[in-house]
Amino acid sequence: MSAGTIVLAGSVLFVVGCTSGGTGLKDEGPASTESVAKAAPTPRSSGGSPPVKKVDAVALLKADPKVSAQLKQDLKPCVGKQFPVDVTYGKVTGNTADDVIVNVLSCADAVGVGSFVYRLEGDKYQNVFADEVPPVYAEIDRGDLVLTREVYGKGDSIAYPSGQDVLTYRWMGDKFTVHDRVHTDFSNTADGGGQPAPAVTSKG
Repeated sequence: MSAGTIVLAGSVLFVVGCTSGGTGLKDEGPASTESVAKAAPTPRSSGGSPPVKKVDAVALLKADPKVSAQLKQDLKPCVGKQFPVDVTYGKVTGNTADDVIVNVLSCADAVGVGSFVYRLEGDKYQNVFADEVPPVYAEIDRGDLVLTREVYGKGDSIAYPSGQDVLTYRWMGDKFTVHDRVHTDFSNTADGGGQPAPAVTSKG
C-alpha cells in the first residue's frame, strides 16, 4: 500500500468518526448541560418561597376547643407512633403564611372522620374551618378548599358508595363560603358490582 493510500484512509476514518450517530459534538451539548444542572445547587433568592413551617398537627387538634371531645378521644396512633393524620400546607385563605389543612382518618379503613383548616394569625394557628361528618376529606385546588364526601345508601359497603358530593369553598373576607357544589350518583352495577362508575352528575 502506498503512502498516499494510507493518508486517504486515515482521512476517511477521521470524517466518519466525527459524523457517525451517537458520538461527536452533537451529543456533547446535552450531556454537558445535564451534568451542570445536577451539580448546580438550588438557588435561594430573597423573592422565592420560604421553607414550609411544619406543625405538630396532633397537638394542634388536641389543644383546639373547636375539635370535638369524641374525635380527640379517638385520635390515637394506628401503628407505633403513627397517627392517622394527613397534613397539607398551602395557601387557601389569602394569607401570606401557609395555611394548614388537617384530615383525620380512621385506622381500620382510612375513612376521613374530620377535616380542619388552620390559619396563622399573629403567632398562633386559628381554626377557620371544621367538618366532622364522615366520610370527609379536604384538599387545596388552585387556591380553593375542596371538600369531598362519599354518600352511602342502605347496604352500601365502605368500598362502594352510592355517590359523592364535592363542595368547593372560597375564602371571602374572614370565612369560607360555598362557591360550587357537584353531586355524582354512582352505578354499582358496573363490572358486576365492581368499581363504582359515575352515572349522573349534577351541580347546584
